[in-house]
Amino acid sequence: MDFVRRFLATALLGLALAGCGTPPFSTARPDVQQPRIAVMSAFEPELVLLRQRLQGAQSQRINGVEFVTGTLEGKPVLLFLSGISMTNATMNTQLALDRFKVSHIVFSGIAGGVNPQLHIGDVTVPAQWGQYLEVLMARETAPGQYAVPPFIDDAKQFPNFGMMFPRPVEFRSAAQTGMTKKFWFEADPKMLAAARDLPVELGACSGSTCLSHKPRLVVGGNGVSGQAFMDNRALREYTFRTFQANVLDMETAAVGMVAHSNGVPFIAFRSLSDLAGGGDGANEMGTFMKLAADNSAKVLLAFLARWKP
Repeated sequence: MDFVRRFLATALLGLALAGCGTPPFSTARPDVQQPRIAVMSAFEPELVLLRQRLQGAQSQRINGVEFVTGTLEGKPVLLFLSGISMTNATMNTQLALDRFKVSHIVFSGIAGGVNPQLHIGDVTVPAQWGQYLEVLMARETAPGQYAVPPFIDDAKQFPNFGMMFPRPVEFRSAAQTGMTKKFWFEADPKMLAAARDLPVELGACSGSTCLSHKPRLVVGGNGVSGQAFMDNRALREYTFRTFQANVLDMETAAVGMVAHSNGVPFIAFRSLSDLAGGGDGANEMGTFMKLAADNSAKVLLAFLARWKP
């Protein structure tokens, strides 16, 4: 019995120490009627620095998703994880909009670099996002030749990658009741303007591993999202050539579509953790994930400090 008591005491102490790095949460339920800026990341490592800076945190779980309210840089926010993938991002963004009074959406996280002029650690703020893996899988009629069914007329906007022919998504919104097709979902122009030339010092070292260049902030250009982790040089080169994309990820275009459908302004900050298969060695994400996540969060915090919604 004494052994059991000692074991339980040790376990409880370990749990207490493990929680020392996160801010204490109030047990009071958040005010769902107060307008807030939704601050999103895809998975836990991307949200660490933002949680540490959050003031007056109150936590609530809905459908298993933890929503944390508080203030960042003096602005009322709603922090939560979208979850990894387009489906999770779509579902949980809409969940937040349905349950809370969200005035704007801001996304922070890591991404794969597509533009060969960008480097690991750089932070990108694209002006628009598209779903590059929304595709028609065409029939191969001869080796290397593919035929698009004649009744599908929206698969020729972009060049194909083998059997994959990119298509726009069908889209409805509160402002436009009829069905429309749309590939690019634009970041809010006023938020984009506030993101330019932010005074922020970006990190260049991850532990003892340091980059050979100084990371920079790049505002504008294109980003793409799709339901696959890319680590393929040929597809990376096609994605840059076809969409002139700076970065790619697995969530932002889905968040942008939900934001546009609901008439909510949005912007996304993504820092390069890897080169999506374009590097000379193994994928770099495992080494530079924390560096990239922190750089993105630093830019987001600087944005919130400057921006006047």
